[in-house]
Amino acid sequence: MGMSSRTAPTVVVLMGGPSAEREVSLSSGRECAAALRGEGFTVIELDAGPDLAARLQEIGDCVVFNALHGRWGEDGCVQGLLEWLRIPYTHSGVLASALAMDKERSKAAFRVAGLPVVESVLAPKAEVSARHMLTPPYVVKPNNEGSSVGVYLVNEASNGPPQLDDAMPEVVMVEAFVPGRELTVTVMGDQALAVTDILTDGWYDYDAKYKPGGSRHEVPANIPAEITEACRDYALRAHQVLGCRGVSRTDFRWDEAKGLAGLFLLETNTQPGMTPTSLSPEQAQHAGYSFGTFCRWMVEDASCDR
Repeated sequence: MGMSSRTAPTVVVLMGGPSAEREVSLSSGRECAAALRGEGFTVIELDAGPDLAARLQEIGDCVVFNALHGRWGEDGCVQGLLEWLRIPYTHSGVLASALAMDKERSKAAFRVAGLPVVESVLAPKAEVSARHMLTPPYVVKPNNEGSSVGVYLVNEASNGPPQLDDAMPEVVMVEAFVPGRELTVTVMGDQALAVTDILTDGWYDYDAKYKPGGSRHEVPANIPAEITEACRDYALRAHQVLGCRGVSRTDFRWDEAKGLAGLFLLETNTQPGMTPTSLSPEQAQHAGYSFGTFCRWMVEDASCDR
């Protein structure tokens, strides 16, 4: 597993790529590359294109730090390529990545494990625009893309179903809306690091597309100990149920009025954002890992057969 016994390998930071989340990935990649150089690694930054396999073979002996986000980088595709080439890499393997990226299938796994998830259905875009698939309030989001494509909130006061734009995929997820707080927990190996309360301003527009605007992160979240413990427990179990490796981040909604019964697991991200101000590095910092140490831990955890 660990590589400390050998000379430190060249680390190839995979970033960019063709997904809708290319820009976020480029920021993550640049920050991680700088941090890893600061830790003494030889680092190559590689923008993932169609020639990725050839480029990696040219580089030769290396470890891949996966800083890709979204489709291809987060859904098992690039993981399969790395397994095929027998190049050790960070984060989750093929199956866990594919499973976590498919929100409805990962929810099915969570349900079986007894983790609390929100009611949802998958439906064709045209049908969702034609009639209410669930009783409002509900949200409409892609089943297997990052949030960059957009999320629609349909209010109780709403006149009709949402008119989805062309960027939305053909099949979308319609999910009951849980009011309350947005909480998130990073898992690092077998440890749930902390709970962050994401305090957003002007969150949703009436029947409109949600774009993450300004938000403050409160670490650790100022919530009852019982909810903190439940979040950490659920996040670790979600990580294990999906078969995640390395670092993952699980997002929750908590309806305070309902206490523990109001806590729901939304989804698990196998490639969380990795700039120093991103949620996971902030939690690592809170747990005593500098950004550099956090990145180094991921490289040392890298392997094949994940």
